[in-house]
Amino acid sequence: MLDDADRRVLRQWQADPSLAPAELAERARVSPGQLTRRQAKLREAGVVKGVQAVIDWGALGYAVEVSLRVTLDKTQSRAFDEFIVAARAVPEVIEIQTFLGRVDVRLSVIARDMAHYQHLYRSRILTLPHIADIEALMHVARIKSDEALPL
Repeated sequence: MLDDADRRVLRQWQADPSLAPAELAERARVSPGQLTRRQAKLREAGVVKGVQAVIDWGALGYAVEVSLRVTLDKTQSRAFDEFIVAARAVPEVIEIQTFLGRVDVRLSVIARDMAHYQHLYRSRILTLPHIADIEALMHVARIKSDEALPL
């Protein structure tokens, strides 16, 4: 599916998405025209879903991150769907993951401080539908956070 030139483009693009097209083409060792065609092909194939700005929410005053492991009441047929819809509506929920096993859903929640987190937890999280059990894990340090693929 991908040839060596595609891999070079992807490697350089994910290393620095802000590169100007001419610089990206040079680093990937393709012509600017080839770069444009390859980028279009990678987008159309769904390999590249988009290019986005990654914002350091800590720099914006969010000092607390909590990972919530949620077990849902699976006696309700629409528990997953209704929980996910409601959780998506909470702006401070920055990630939602679903699992097979004892834990059904994991939410990553950010807050400005512990008082803000406590308010969010009581007013927005505990009111989410179909929660049977919830466990909070306080984030201490991010050791590795990398979405770059080894191309």
